[in-house]
Amino acid sequence: MAANKKKQPKPRKPSRKQAEDAIRTLLLWAGEDTRREGLVDTPKRVARAYEDWFSGYGQNPVEYLERTFEEVEGYDEMIVLRDIAFESHCEHHMAPIIGKAHVGYLPRNKVVGISKLARVVEAFARRFQVQEKMTAQIANCIQDVLQPKGVGVVIEAKHQCMTTRGIHKSDVSMVTSQMVGSFRKDARTRVEFLRMIDANR
Repeated sequence: MAANKKKQPKPRKPSRKQAEDAIRTLLLWAGEDTRREGLVDTPKRVARAYEDWFSGYGQNPVEYLERTFEEVEGYDEMIVLRDIAFESHCEHHMAPIIGKAHVGYLPRNKVVGISKLARVVEAFARRFQVQEKMTAQIANCIQDVLQPKGVGVVIEAKHQCMTTRGIHKSDVSMVTSQMVGSFRKDARTRVEFLRMIDANR
């Protein structure tokens, strides 16, 4: 029966005014007076902030990886970009996730500009996220587009849904990893990657 279930159409995007009205409603629900001076323009400011925080929905990370370089004099060793800072938001509580991503890949016959790896991280981070899913999305995107021998992604982040509410554990960080291709199959490659992202810490 489930196989015959029709896919629901994507909900229509609300207007800017509807978004601002929703923010105003939340302020009222929290107990505020939206007519007071400090809050009159808050719905507009929050809507603009959302355009920035969630700009990843308007980006296609695949496009960042499509321009590659093959003139690398036969270079075929691991390429690692460490400490890519990002801010995302938890899809369960809409609270910030703040952390760093470490991305590595083993090229087959082409490389990509390192800024493009950071842009891939940003494109996925600037959406509502679950850290595990985001880790896999970054690794799979790089693997699918570049077709390297393997990809490794490690993300370390603090979740404010846990640090500022609920259990209130401020010093807790979460670490996730996704290993694809040789990074998963070859323990030596995996160890080398983990050693490189941990160097001089």
